[in-house]
Amino acid sequence: MAKSLTKLTLIFFFASYAAAETPSFARNISPSSLGLKEEKLSHLHFYFHDIVSGPNPTAVRVAQATTTKTSPTGFGAVVMMDDPLTLQPESGSTLVGRAQGIYALASQEEAGLLMVLNFVFVEGEYHGSTLSVLGRNSVFSAVREMPIVGGSGIFRFARGYALARTHTFDLKTGDAVVEYDVYAMHY
Repeated sequence: MAKSLTKLTLIFFFASYAAAETPSFARNISPSSLGLKEEKLSHLHFYFHDIVSGPNPTAVRVAQATTTKTSPTGFGAVVMMDDPLTLQPESGSTLVGRAQGIYALASQEEAGLLMVLNFVFVEGEYHGSTLSVLGRNSVFSAVREMPIVGGSGIFRFARGYALARTHTFDLKTGDAVVEYDVYAMHY
């Protein structure tokens, strides 16, 4: 009888312990359970039109530090953008998407931008998909490399990099056209 009572107590103890465990908030799953198949590498090429002048700018300053006006680099300024992405450098070229986000002048020593943006695509099989960029853009370098840190739609689980090259820059207006080559790994 004592052995049976001891066994029963142990069973009750372990059953109570197991029931009292907190459920886990994370678990490992197979990529195929989400319909993910073979990973692909896509190369996208387009032109980014940053228009800060005229009656319909696509990039506007939304904040600035009190010292921004005296800083040779514009340090402390923050710009919100909704810039068109086109197939060719001409503004009337086919629209393939928009660059939506912010850039901030983040360097006191050179024109270095913190870029936080999404490339939102509106053309072809990429329509409705996005790629997210988070990185540094040293604007006076011939080629700038910025990381692709994610995406949505076709670009879900994306990672990669974007290469930016200034195509044209108007010193008088501040408007720029930037050529982008983007390489993204995705499923």
